[in-house]
Amino acid sequence: MSASPHHTSLPARTERLKGRVALILGAGTSAPGVSIGKASSIAMACAGASVAALDFNLAAAQEVTQEIIALDGKAIAYQADVANFEAMQTAIDRVMLDFGRIDILQINAGIGRVGGPVETSLEDWDRIQKVNVESILIAAKLVAPIMIQQGAGSIIGVSSVAGMRYLGYPHLAYNVTKAAVIHFIKMLAQQYAGQGIRANTIVPGLIDTPRIQKNVAKVFDANADMDKTRRARDQQVPMGRMGSPWEVAAVATFLASDDASYITGTEIVVDGGLTGKFV
Repeated sequence: MSASPHHTSLPARTERLKGRVALILGAGTSAPGVSIGKASSIAMACAGASVAALDFNLAAAQEVTQEIIALDGKAIAYQADVANFEAMQTAIDRVMLDFGRIDILQINAGIGRVGGPVETSLEDWDRIQKVNVESILIAAKLVAPIMIQQGAGSIIGVSSVAGMRYLGYPHLAYNVTKAAVIHFIKMLAQQYAGQGIRANTIVPGLIDTPRIQKNVAKVFDANADMDKTRRARDQQVPMGRMGSPWEVAAVATFLASDDASYITGTEIVVDGGLTGKFV
């Protein structure tokens, strides 16, 4: 599955993240194709970072690391449920044993279920809250002390324009949690700004990732026809197309680098003009 006719090639090789370790939560893909987590893992490796690729699905994390190693990068796969404190503690302890530091934390894992308050079960609501929001609390509890001791770090949350706007269909639990991501990361930024830790959020718009097929395609076509879904989503965006996960990954790499050394406590919207359209 191609992501977009634009910006689909691998990022250029640089050394802007040389010597740094990037822990990417939700580094794998839920279906064939390139997710934001996978693109970010590869992009940071291309920028010189060593990548700790963590995913609930170990095989998905291993696929990412194999691609990075094939590019002469350094990466190790880890398995954990981001919403399980003990599993995450074990995984992060292993990352520290393997790499000795964590310079970049990208909190990318996220799930959702289409529906409003009537259609959303309490069980789904709780699980979405745990994966999308509680996971940030767990990651911050475990990684912030490491970054404080190092005296530096970059934390990157991944939200969605769904956390800022109603996008034409009910997606309540996802929307609410993605709004929470933005505010949570702002709170981290303020608390740790004096300790060398920056925290920012990327807010992607309509991005062509495997998640579309698994979660939202039926909103646009009853048979989940991907060609019809892509055309419908392309038409929503002022630029006339969905974004590529590589375009989001480029922003993540920027925020992780010294080029963003004076940027903290804010969000960068990557949406082709979508949110401006709905103002």
